[in-house]
Amino acid sequence: MPINDTLNAFVAHGRIEVQTTQQGPLAGLSFAVKDFFDIAGIPTAAGSPEWLATHPVPTVSTPIYDRLLAAGGKFVGKTHTDELAWSLNGENAHYGTPTNPAAAGRIPGGSSSGSASATSGGLVDFAIGSDTGGSVRLPASYCGVYGIRTTHGRIPLTAAVPLASSYDTAGWFARSPVIMEEVGRVLLDNVRPARRPTKLLIARDLFNAVDPRVSAALQPALDHLIGLMGGSEDVDVAHGDYPAWRNVFRVLQSEEAWAAHGEWVTAVKPNFGPGVKERFAAAAVMDPKEIAEAKALREKITARLLSLMTKDTIMVVPTSPGIAPLLNTPADQLDLFRARAIELLCLAGHAGLPQISIPAATLDGCPLGLSIIGGRNCDEDILAMAVEMGQA
Repeated sequence: MPINDTLNAFVAHGRIEVQTTQQGPLAGLSFAVKDFFDIAGIPTAAGSPEWLATHPVPTVSTPIYDRLLAAGGKFVGKTHTDELAWSLNGENAHYGTPTNPAAAGRIPGGSSSGSASATSGGLVDFAIGSDTGGSVRLPASYCGVYGIRTTHGRIPLTAAVPLASSYDTAGWFARSPVIMEEVGRVLLDNVRPARRPTKLLIARDLFNAVDPRVSAALQPALDHLIGLMGGSEDVDVAHGDYPAWRNVFRVLQSEEAWAAHGEWVTAVKPNFGPGVKERFAAAAVMDPKEIAEAKALREKITARLLSLMTKDTIMVVPTSPGIAPLLNTPADQLDLFRARAIELLCLAGHAGLPQISIPAATLDGCPLGLSIIGGRNCDEDILAMAVEMGQA
C-alpha cells in the first residue's frame, strides 16, 4: 500500500514502490530517493516543472538505487527537492514546502528537503539525498536526524542531475546511526572495516562564530565525544577567513552550475523561484578573474584542511548557525542565515571530506546538529563514531 504522505515529502510523479529481494543487509527497511537521481521509468523533475517537461523519462537508474534494491531495501518513492538543488531552504515555489516534523512551523532545509522530512516523520527508514554545499547536513540538523555527506567521488553520481561537479556528493538520512552505517556498507565504494580515530580536533573558531546559545546547547554532546576520545585539541581552522572561504564556494559553485545548466537555462528560460532565479542570473555573468582567484584560494584552503585531517583525525563543528528558520521568513533574512550556514558547511566541500551531522541537542524545542568531519575516504570511521556516540 502506498505511503500516506502527510508531509508533502514525495513528488506526485514518483509514487512507485519497488522491491526486488527480501534478502540482504537492508531487508525490512524502506527508503526514498531525492528527485535529483534518475530511476528508470520514473521522470526526474529536479524540483523544476520545466526540467520535467523538457527531459525524457530516464531509461537507466542511478547505481545508488540498484545497490539499495539488491541489498533488500524497499523503494517507496521519490522526494521533493529545491529547484536544481540550488537552495538550502526547502521551500519550492512550484511544489511547496515539505513539513519539518521536528520543528513545527519551520522550514525543513534543502535541497534534500523531502528526504529529510520523510525520514524525520517516520515515513521511511532512510532516504537518499545529494549534498553540494550542505543539502543533506543542514536539513538533517533542522529535522533532527542523522545525515552524511560522503567523500567526494566515493559514491558514483552516475544518472544524477549535476549542480557543481567538484562539490556534488551523495548522502543519506536516517533516524538511527546503525541504519546510517548499514547503508554506508552498501553504498560506499571499496568499503572497509572502520578504524577508530585517535585524535579529536574542536574547530573553536567555528563554535565561536555561532550564537553562544547554540554552542551551549551542543556542549553536552561535545563533552560526551571528548570523553569517548579521551581528550581533544582546540584548533583555529580558518584564522578568521571563513567569509572568504564562503565566497570561494559561492564563486566556484556558480561557475560549475552555469557550465552544467547554462545552455538549458538560456534556451528554456525556466520560471525559477526566489533565490534560485537570482543565483542563476549571477552565474551567467561570472568574472573569469574572480573565478581564477577563487580556484587558487581553494587550493590553499584544501591544503590547510588536509594538513589537519589525517586518516586518524576527526574534527567537530556545529552543523548549523541555529535552528531551522520559520516558514515564510523574509528573503533577506534567509540569505543572511544561508551565508552564515555556508561558512560552517563549506569546509568539507572544499577539500572533498566526509561529514556526518548528528542530532545532538535542542534549542527552543527545535533540533540542532553536531557534525563530525573525517579525513578523505574515512566515511566508515565517522559513521562508526556516530554509532559509538549513540550507544554510549
